[in-house]
Amino acid sequence: MKKLTGNCLCGAVTFEIEDDFDHFQLCHCTQCQKTTGSAHASNLFTNPESITWLSGTQDIVRYDVEGRRISNVFCRKCGSRVPYLSLSGEVLAVPAGSLNETPAMPAQANIFWPERADWYDEALLASRYETFISSD
Repeated sequence: MKKLTGNCLCGAVTFEIEDDFDHFQLCHCTQCQKTTGSAHASNLFTNPESITWLSGTQDIVRYDVEGRRISNVFCRKCGSRVPYLSLSGEVLAVPAGSLNETPAMPAQANIFWPERADWYDEALLASRYETFISSD
């Protein structure tokens, strides 16, 4: 089985994971917009045994929204989202942006589409640049 590597932005949290995902979803719900600070969360889902933590587990912080099935799990040093177990403990959610390589599975679904950010559709049509552009 092919393995992928991943880490947080600062590199404190590192892991290796089997490239054997069950689902790849882009969640547009308002809670995922808040936890990511973006238009959607991009998560792959797999079984909990597929990950091997290489470093930084002591730097992982978990916040569970009371009364909901939503969590935000991140590196305490840089704030980057990292893989985490669902509240049931049966599924491992892997933020796609935490991976260093492209998973074999493409994104399969845009869920909670009616809740997408008002600006999202128009943003997909915005100009594209290879680097940062200045407003100066």
